[in-house]
Amino acid sequence: MAHAPGAHSPSPRGTTRRRALATAAAAVLSPAPPAGAAPRPPRVRTGFERLAASGYAALTGLRVGVVTNATGVTADLHHIVDVMRAAGGGRVDIRAVFGPEHGFRGTAQAGGAEGTRRDPATNLPVHDIYGKRGRELAALFARAEVDTLVFDIQDVGARCYTYVWTLYDCMVAAALAGRAVLVLDRPNPVSGRGVFGPVTARAQASGVGREPVALAHGMTVAELALLFNGHFVPAAAGRAVALETVRAEGWRRADFFDATGLPWVPPSPNMPTPDTALVYAGTCLFEGTNLSEGRGTTRPFELLGAEGIDRRWADAANALELPGVRFREAYAVPVFSKFQGRTIGGVQLHVHDRRAYDPVRTGIALLVTAKRVWSGFAWRPDGWIDRLTGTTAVRTMIDAGASADEITAAWEADLAAFSARRAEYLLYR
Repeated sequence: MAHAPGAHSPSPRGTTRRRALATAAAAVLSPAPPAGAAPRPPRVRTGFERLAASGYAALTGLRVGVVTNATGVTADLHHIVDVMRAAGGGRVDIRAVFGPEHGFRGTAQAGGAEGTRRDPATNLPVHDIYGKRGRELAALFARAEVDTLVFDIQDVGARCYTYVWTLYDCMVAAALAGRAVLVLDRPNPVSGRGVFGPVTARAQASGVGREPVALAHGMTVAELALLFNGHFVPAAAGRAVALETVRAEGWRRADFFDATGLPWVPPSPNMPTPDTALVYAGTCLFEGTNLSEGRGTTRPFELLGAEGIDRRWADAANALELPGVRFREAYAVPVFSKFQGRTIGGVQLHVHDRRAYDPVRTGIALLVTAKRVWSGFAWRPDGWIDRLTGTTAVRTMIDAGASADEITAAWEADLAAFSARRAEYLLYR
């Protein structure tokens, strides 16, 4: 663990590290390439890079808490907490870091966190806020003596991914505690081309969907923050939170992650690539079943299966001729999670036209066909599928033998209402 500033003379290694971070901070503030160098290719500038380029003007004189994880990095892969700490002239007074599910450094598996501790790299207190909300979280912000919470986490574009609800919980708690929130935007990696899937019903509200939002929402975190503050935070906290956003520069709604020029840092241990994010909004639904969603394999959420499934599932799925995707008969031995150490059979998704691909319709079609071809199919007994979909209708309609088209038609009215509300808060056209 690092010592408090001034406790000991800095080691040569520590001095070198501080110089490197100071250089990184200067590069963010003055990003001109060296003389004679080829111009950088076009790329997106994140909200953090735009904040840094302003000399952190929005944070002047404030005590700052940072809600972030391993994805909170600059384009040259320096963590934003390190860069802000190294910024000259004491531009940013960081008092604490707050870690979501999987933790600040991103080491914990699904449903886990890294705990509260002092970060050895920065000597800052790191508070575990996964699962904390309301007045408990507001009291933590007060004890940490922060005026403003800075949120910078890469989302994956799916409502059941918990980081957007960490943002929501922080906004509610900040409103209760009289604190402000600054959201630094990043691109939606699966584009913002449209919305798909059911909208959370109030009766199914949970940590994977606290408010009525579509399963694939087609928004960035800053856009979601504006939506939350416009419709949901006042009802939960009695008032809106003092909110500012810094949008990303250069991102277009039709852009997928590979068009941004930004580095991909896995937002969680089982989200290794942007391809994983592309399918996640549909295949995450398999967490609500007794089939493996691919955790413990090299292709989580792209490879699905269970003991006793054979090529009939891939054949049945391909027969539907779903747009933009094909299915390969696949086998694997998960090294952890469901079916650990046992051979499973199933399908691997291969998306060949991502603009035509509908992740949620695909996920529903896979649930329907899995139940049809495998007699061992079962829902998780805790009703998790209803939390993931945000409704009881998907489960009950599949059990009743409905087709994927009948199921997706059932949420069209709710999806249209969400789409109209969403349109008020879009920052990128």
